[in-house]
Amino acid sequence: MKSTPQRPLLLGAKKLILEDVREVAFNGKSVSLAPAAIGKIERARKYLLAQIDSGQTLYGVNTGFGLLANVKIPAEEIETLQYNLLRSHAVGTGTDLPDPYVRAMLLLRANALALGHSGVSVELVQHIIALLNQGICPLIPEQGSVGASGDLAPLAHLALVLIGEGHARIDGKEMTGREALLSASLKPIRLGPKEGLALINGTQFMSAIGSLTLLEAEHLSDIADAAGAMTLEALRGSEMPFEPEIHAVRPHPGQIQVAKRMKEFLLKGGESEIAKSHAGCGKVQDPYSIRCIPQVHGASRDVFRFVREILEREINSVTDNPLVFPKEKKVLSGGNFHGQIIAIAMDALAIAAAELASISEQRIEKLINPVISELPAFLTQKGGLNSGFMIIQVAAASIVSENKTLCHPASVDSIATSADKEDHVSMGAWAARKAAKVTVNTRRVIAMELLSAAQGLDLLRPLKSSELIEKLHQAIREKAAKLEEDRALYKDIAAVEALIASYALDSFVSFKVKKS
Repeated sequence: MKSTPQRPLLLGAKKLILEDVREVAFNGKSVSLAPAAIGKIERARKYLLAQIDSGQTLYGVNTGFGLLANVKIPAEEIETLQYNLLRSHAVGTGTDLPDPYVRAMLLLRANALALGHSGVSVELVQHIIALLNQGICPLIPEQGSVGASGDLAPLAHLALVLIGEGHARIDGKEMTGREALLSASLKPIRLGPKEGLALINGTQFMSAIGSLTLLEAEHLSDIADAAGAMTLEALRGSEMPFEPEIHAVRPHPGQIQVAKRMKEFLLKGGESEIAKSHAGCGKVQDPYSIRCIPQVHGASRDVFRFVREILEREINSVTDNPLVFPKEKKVLSGGNFHGQIIAIAMDALAIAAAELASISEQRIEKLINPVISELPAFLTQKGGLNSGFMIIQVAAASIVSENKTLCHPASVDSIATSADKEDHVSMGAWAARKAAKVTVNTRRVIAMELLSAAQGLDLLRPLKSSELIEKLHQAIREKAAKLEEDRALYKDIAAVEALIASYALDSFVSFKVKKS
C-alpha cells in the first residue's frame, strides 16, 4: 500500500502555530503558497510599482537607508540599491546557526511576505520557499543583530543565497550560494524595487530561535514534573501538597496543572509500595524543592503560555518597512521591525526555564544529602572508597550558576546605532540566543536529576513506585545502569540528556490533565 504524500504547509491559508514551525524546521515538512496569499502579494506589488512610476519618494525604495534616507536614488540605480543593501548588511560573525533555526527563519520570512503588505513579487516569496523545499540552508552567523531595524545582518546572510551569493549548506555540505542554487536547478533571483529591504527588515532571526526554544522549554516542563515526582518518591516525600483543595484557593493555571500531574505520577496504577512504606512517619513537611513543585514549575508554565501568545502573534505579523496597503491606497513607514516585544518575551522565557533547572539542582542536593534523604551519602553504598553522585550535584550547581548570568535581561539594554538614527534597539536577537542556551542547560540539569532519582529508587528496592515512575525508571536504566562502583558518569548524563531531547519519554510523561 502506497503511503499518502504529506500535504504541504500552505502559507496564507491559516495562521501559523509553533508546531508548524517545528514540522518545517526539524521534520522537513514542505511549504507552498495558498492562492489567496498569491493574490494579496500581487495586489501590493502592483500598487507599489504604480507609486514608484508616479514619482513618489518612498523610503528604501528610491532613497538611501537610515541616516541616508534623504538621499534620492535615480531610477536607473534602484535595482543596484537593493543588491548593495544585502551585501553591505551581511556583516555577521560567530558560529553559524544550526539548520533547524535557519529553516525556521526561511519559513517565517516567507510567511511575513505572504501576508501581502511588503510590496514584493510572488516570485521572491516562492524563491524563499524553494530553498526550504530543496533543503538549502544559508550559512547565517549568530552574531550581528541588535534587533531593531529587524535582524538586519542575519537576514542579509539569508538573502544573499537567494541572489546566488553568500554560502549555504545542503545535507551538511557547505558550498557557495550559487553552487547551492545550481544543485537544486534554481537560478539566482533578480531583485526589484524594495525587495532587498523587504528581505532584511524583520524579526525572523529572534522569532525563529525563540519559537524552537519555547517548544523545547514547554517539553522540559513535562520532564521536570516527572523528575520531581521520581525524586519525591526516592526521598519518601508526601503527596499531600498536591491535593486539589490547596491549589483551588490560589488558582494559577500552571500551578493547578502541575499539582494534578504530580498526583497522576504518584498514584497511576494505585499507590506505590514506597509511599505505603512510610505512611504515618514522623516527617511533617518536605523541603520547598519538593513541596512547592506546583508553585515553581507552574509559574514557569504560565510564563511559557505568555511567551507562546507573543510568538504566535509575531510569526503571523508583517515586520518590514515601509508597508503597502493597496486597499487604503497608502505606503506607510513605521517601526514594526522593532523587536522589543520579542526581547522581553525571550528574557522571560530564559528566567522561567532557568527556574526549572534551579529547583531541579536543589532536589539533586536533597538526594545526595543523607541528613535529608536518609539514603546512603551521595547515593553510594560504599562511601569513602566511592564518591557516587557527589560531583553530579556540583556540576548541576555550576550550570545553574551559569544560567543566572545568562538570565541578566538583554531587553533593558540599548545602544544607539546608525549615526543615532536608530537610537533605541531591543537586543532581541541576543535575548533569544541566551534563552536557547539556558534551555539547553536546563535540559542537562534535569538529566542529572533523573539519573540521581533513579539511583535513589534503586537504593529502596525491592519496593516499587507507581506505574508511571517505574516506566520512567526503566527508560533511564536502558540508557544508564545503576551505579555500583564509581565510574565516569559523563556518558550517562549525555545518554539521558539525549533521551530527553529525542522526545522518547513523551508517550507516558507528557499526558494532559483534565481541567476542573
